[in-house]
Amino acid sequence: MNYIDGEVLYFDKPLGWTSFDLVNKIRNILCKHLKIKKLKVGHAGTLDPLATGVIILCTGRATKHIDELQAQTKEYVATVRLGETTPSFDMETPVDAKYSTEHITRNNVLKVLQQFIGVIEQIPPAYSACKINGNRAYQLARKGLNVDLKPKILVIDEIELLNFSPCELELRVVCSKGTYIRALARDIGKALLSGAYLTSLVRTRIGEVTLDKCLNISNFQQSVTS
Repeated sequence: MNYIDGEVLYFDKPLGWTSFDLVNKIRNILCKHLKIKKLKVGHAGTLDPLATGVIILCTGRATKHIDELQAQTKEYVATVRLGETTPSFDMETPVDAKYSTEHITRNNVLKVLQQFIGVIEQIPPAYSACKINGNRAYQLARKGLNVDLKPKILVIDEIELLNFSPCELELRVVCSKGTYIRALARDIGKALLSGAYLTSLVRTRIGEVTLDKCLNISNFQQSVTS
């Protein structure tokens, strides 16, 4: 492989890592292997630290393709806790409110999910990388400052209910670039007249790239150094 001319690599991002953590790790591995000080490496589509799954990295001249790769349809499997909320809409922050779930039925959930299929407006989470006057929204939110984000237009192609219990949903979501599954969990909770937040998220596909085609850091490092 010619990493300087440019390669497109598919990784399964580890839990707890930011997308930039992975970029930096792969850059360090390649620079050491190639005995160079600098190499351009970028990612096509951010994954939150508490999410795992498919992330595309580009090296060298292939980084010019990042925008088109990032624009591809994405698929996720998400676990959503019902009856509670957190400020970050996931497990990064503690539960701040509790709600009843006794009224929630499988049929009720199926009807509500239909409301989110198609072209929709979504307000991004305050704990996100969106920029406000040059600052990342999550930086302001973590300081306890007010974060006012405008709704974004996006497309959700499919939502499939994989598993249901009165306190938890497992969903498969196929959606466009820019969709926050954490915000979708928040909005589903509100539509169910309750609360909800994300407890786990796996990105299973970007375009035609599925999880089974992805490398992990260990086997990548071994393949580069062997």
